[in-house]
Amino acid sequence: MISLPAPKPDILARRDAILTDLARLLPADAVIGEPLRLRPYETDGLAAYRQIPLAVVLPRTTAEVAAVLRYCHANGIRVVPRGAGTSLSGGALPLADAVVIGLMRMNVIREINCEDRYAVVGAGVTNIGITNAVAGNGFFYAPDPSSQLACMIGGNVMMNSGGAHCLKYGVTANNLLGLTFVTIEGEVIEIGGRHLDAAGYDWLGLITGSEGQLGLVTEVTVRILRGPEGARAMLAAFSSVEIAGAAVDAIIGSGIIPVALEFMDRPCIHACEAFAHAGYPLDAEAMLIIEVEGSIAEQEMLLDRIRGICARFDPISMKVAESAEQSAAIWKGRKGAFGAVGRISPDYLCMDGTIPTGELPHVLRRIGEMSVQYGLGVANVFHAGDGNLHPLIMFDANDADSFRRAEAFGAEILKLCVEVGGCLTGEHGVGVEKRDLMTTQFTRSELDLQRAIKSAFDPDWLLNTAKVFPIDDNPKLAA
Repeated sequence: MISLPAPKPDILARRDAILTDLARLLPADAVIGEPLRLRPYETDGLAAYRQIPLAVVLPRTTAEVAAVLRYCHANGIRVVPRGAGTSLSGGALPLADAVVIGLMRMNVIREINCEDRYAVVGAGVTNIGITNAVAGNGFFYAPDPSSQLACMIGGNVMMNSGGAHCLKYGVTANNLLGLTFVTIEGEVIEIGGRHLDAAGYDWLGLITGSEGQLGLVTEVTVRILRGPEGARAMLAAFSSVEIAGAAVDAIIGSGIIPVALEFMDRPCIHACEAFAHAGYPLDAEAMLIIEVEGSIAEQEMLLDRIRGICARFDPISMKVAESAEQSAAIWKGRKGAFGAVGRISPDYLCMDGTIPTGELPHVLRRIGEMSVQYGLGVANVFHAGDGNLHPLIMFDANDADSFRRAEAFGAEILKLCVEVGGCLTGEHGVGVEKRDLMTTQFTRSELDLQRAIKSAFDPDWLLNTAKVFPIDDNPKLAA
């Protein structure tokens, strides 16, 4: 079970006064203190953990964010940043003595410049909202998490989110140009800009993926890309997860970089087919979704090469989309995978380890063995091309023993990822979920260095307290 630091008694005792002070800093409708209205903010995508926050504020401008942070810093009040709450690692889990700063009202697109290929957007603009805004000019924003209809660019920056197409185009960090960043003291800093490279230290790289530990992002300048001439998807079905994993390694090892290379195992195939009716092969133990793009000639050349590689692994079937509609149907099932699995299990934990692609057969086999060991079902759906695993461990949150076994199962998967040369997270972040596993990947001196950077930005550890770093040996997190 995940532990949280005890709330500060003096902060709880001053709750009414704090709400009054916040109401002086922000418009009346931007401060939430009533218990019933606070309840929607008690959890995020890791819904097994819940905590009602002290208060929620919904600023609309960078100046309002700065004012709230300045106040919280002066009064020793903890702060939890929140975008759309889609974090699957508990990154937006509140504390009882914390003010949640929700950025969803900062949803204005400030500028689109197709000539120089950038867009300036508020932190509350949704991921898909950026692509929708530029699609009419033939452009798109490349990172595409499965939650892209809801997740917001500010949260994407904090977690360094990826998505199915990050194999070719990279994750959030590879598609940023600049940030407006607010420190815990309320200082507003402009990092990067509208140009490709910024001089000096790589502050953009440091802040991206920092999970709200260093400050809040209120505005983002992203790269937009010209859309490809066309794209086609294909399915390749196999008789075992190990064989499908070997096929993935062979495709990547050949030098081909598809725009996307996704994996589903049998439980996920059946759940997604029942949900999306995409024509998935129900007799397969594992299936790959492979997408290529470019001119028609380039698509045909790449698909021919990929079919040849897959043929070496005795596939049950291979199917190439012959139209945009067929490609969309193939992707409908994959994009709806998390919701589809939710229809067959009351609850699940979505893990997020990353491994070398050559280790896929071994790791998938071990996950199957662990499923038997812990007595819990697992559905695998993930970004196979870059080895970013998303095993969905199915359990019942109303059964304490089932939940305990699910957490232990998940921890073993993540430890296995590190053991084979991978890491604890690919795109979901550490949050509270993987916080206590950080010692599995990092030495004490490595963690101390990371904590020193945290302390340089946030000396009192008020920002997103109890996330990322183990708390047992950290006096900064004492009540």
